[in-house]
Amino acid sequence: MSFTVYPAIDVRDGRVVRLRQGDYAAETRYPDTPLALARRYAEAGARWLHLVDLDAAKAGGYTLAPLLAEIVRETGLQVQTGGGVRSRADVEALLAAGATRVVVGSLAVREPSRVMDWLEAFGGEALTVALDTRQAADGQWRLPVHGWTETSTHTLDVLLPRYAQAGLRHLLCTDIARDGMLAGVNLGLYRHLCAEYPCLQVQASGGVRGIADVIGARAAGCASVVLGKALLDGHLSLKDVLAC
Repeated sequence: MSFTVYPAIDVRDGRVVRLRQGDYAAETRYPDTPLALARRYAEAGARWLHLVDLDAAKAGGYTLAPLLAEIVRETGLQVQTGGGVRSRADVEALLAAGATRVVVGSLAVREPSRVMDWLEAFGGEALTVALDTRQAADGQWRLPVHGWTETSTHTLDVLLPRYAQAGLRHLLCTDIARDGMLAGVNLGLYRHLCAEYPCLQVQASGGVRGIADVIGARAAGCASVVLGKALLDGHLSLKDVLAC
């Protein structure tokens, strides 16, 4: 099975940033513009980019369509992107702007039936469902929404089977506790997901700190990995990751 590496660019107020455990008050800013960073990743050999509108993830209303179009036009990267996707028209607009895949997060938790209708309309290759999760004291994997600022009543193991049955193909699952922490990926979580849902292409996200984590995610059965802070802070070289 081929394995895909998604360098990630999170954008807030037009700047490249990273949040610590999804906390909007714990932001690190980086000097590159989003377009310049996308060019660097393309030059290093990336084929895909994961682009997130953090402002929209919290408030709704995707704002990066011009940037998305520019990245696709100037770098040739395939882009999966999301943040604030709330309607079928939003999905159509992002695909029209050049997205290969549209990421749906909060709405996929709050209104799953609606997103399942989109899966039927656009097909499994056009959507990535992002079920970002945090383990509660009772061991259940809860699903926060609205940029991780609110916790829903849904759990990962109750909602995900419905999506698998509805034709979902691409699942982006982030362990929030590890996001931006460089604490290593949660291999137990990904082994569970890949074993229970072999029909899904699971994207590992959160905690990657070195090449061993990338290799571990692949060995766990993941189809891809999303790299954010480890690349931005220089803990990983994208060229080295792609070479291995």
